[in-house]
Amino acid sequence: MATFSDIINSDQPVLVDFYADWCGPCQQMAPVLSELKSEVKGKAQVIKVDVDKNQKASQVYQIRSIPTMILFKKGQILWRHSGTSTKQQLKSVIESHL
Repeated sequence: MATFSDIINSDQPVLVDFYADWCGPCQQMAPVLSELKSEVKGKAQVIKVDVDKNQKASQVYQIRSIPTMILFKKGQILWRHSGTSTKQQLKSVIESHL
């Protein structure tokens, strides 16, 4: 199984959703991210990281509010946003970094 580091160091863009199960806005984003994942399949990855279960990653990337989305490519942060977004906003961010 690939590690978080392996995944974000990919040549493909990787959108990481830092979330928590108890977070209302995070729950709102779940179906949006699910749809987005199927639309960008093969071009980019969309993964979810539970901040309660992965506190080290939350500290490393200074996650202060959730949901926070970070777009990585080759280990570099290309884009970051806290709060909810539309599928179209997220898709255009990903497509601008393909």
